[in-house]
Amino acid sequence: MRLVIALPYLWLGIFFLLPLALVLVLAFGTNAPDSVPPVELGVDLASFRLLFTDDLYLAAWLSSLRIAALSTLVTLLLGYPMAYAIARADPRRRPLLLMLVVLPFWTSFLIRVYAWMGLLSENGILNQFLRWSGMAADPYTILGTEWAIYLGIVYAYLPFMVLPLYASLEKLDWSLLEAASDLGARPLPAFLTVALPLSLPGIVAGCLLVFIPAVGEFVIPDLLGGTRTLMIGKVLWDEFFTNSDWPLASAVAICLLVVLVGPIMLFQRQQQRSLERRS
Repeated sequence: MRLVIALPYLWLGIFFLLPLALVLVLAFGTNAPDSVPPVELGVDLASFRLLFTDDLYLAAWLSSLRIAALSTLVTLLLGYPMAYAIARADPRRRPLLLMLVVLPFWTSFLIRVYAWMGLLSENGILNQFLRWSGMAADPYTILGTEWAIYLGIVYAYLPFMVLPLYASLEKLDWSLLEAASDLGARPLPAFLTVALPLSLPGIVAGCLLVFIPAVGEFVIPDLLGGTRTLMIGKVLWDEFFTNSDWPLASAVAICLLVVLVGPIMLFQRQQQRSLERRS
């Protein structure tokens, strides 16, 4: 029994805590381009100071948080009606509807992003349709702009919003809405006062599942946003693989982890409070 319990902790220690400790050690080192590996171990806070004093990194932090927050909001606005409709659908149709939600996962993430490049490029399907239909003789190219990043993130992470929302809404007692209607409440006020508060755990879980990976996203900004949009995930990649500045790249990773731990702790506290109220 102890061995069964120890195996998950051993797995976390080897594949999570050990790499995290290695990154933390590198973050306090000094860049040494002529050595292999290009870092001198020690206790140096220069990399952390640079992250919060250089305008480039500050702009990357703010841009990443803004893009992730807006993408999460749009994903919530799109995902909640979808989850609500699935939860209220005929039980025999729910498996099919859920399968359609997770269907994009059956295709490689990279291939799906490349497909958006074909849709949004200057000579892509969207612009060709606009020219053919006469709606725009010289349509604006979305690829390489911040709008393309929003489209890519919302498309890629929409299932992560729909599934926890559905799990929360599916457990609701819909007779509460009927009771509110019998008491004179209109559909919208009844939804806002009954269904929406009860589905709050699913909203929080979905927002975290979208916001956390969106902040450190690299593939979508690199392929769809080009060089115009600056995000912290792309900065981390450039510092590690292009500039070979391992201490600075490790400092970026550690700061990103610290920024994302806050929402996780808030979610856990909210879940604990909800459990205490139920008990």
